[in-house]
Amino acid sequence: MDIERVREFFKDDKFATGVGIEIEWAEEGKACCSMQIQEKHYNAGGSVQGGAIFTLGDFAFAVAANIGGQLTVSLNNSISFISVAKGKKLIAEATRLSESKRIGVYEVIITDELGTNVAHMVVNGYKKDVTIRL
Repeated sequence: MDIERVREFFKDDKFATGVGIEIEWAEEGKACCSMQIQEKHYNAGGSVQGGAIFTLGDFAFAVAANIGGQLTVSLNNSISFISVAKGKKLIAEATRLSESKRIGVYEVIITDELGTNVAHMVVNGYKKDVTIRL
């Protein structure tokens, strides 16, 4: 997989790129994205805001799901927050668990660079009738 083509396609995801998410690697059905924790990611309690963690996980799913060439969107997401991040970088690894003609199920594990388990996410994706080239 040409990682630069993948990055070029997803550069138009303005929210994800605006919060600082980067694509580390990607292959069909799998992807890894990361985000350096910045001051803007913290909530009033001093930990990374759940929405920032969710966005990272959702974006990793999007990259993994769309590598196959058919535009795939999030149909349902479930996230469990496990622990506060202790490091300075969040890492989300998405893996496809199953796939049918229209639906794919993905697991996203979110950790920090110290190995802290931050969140676990399960995403159901819906494949639209739109072909994309990555």
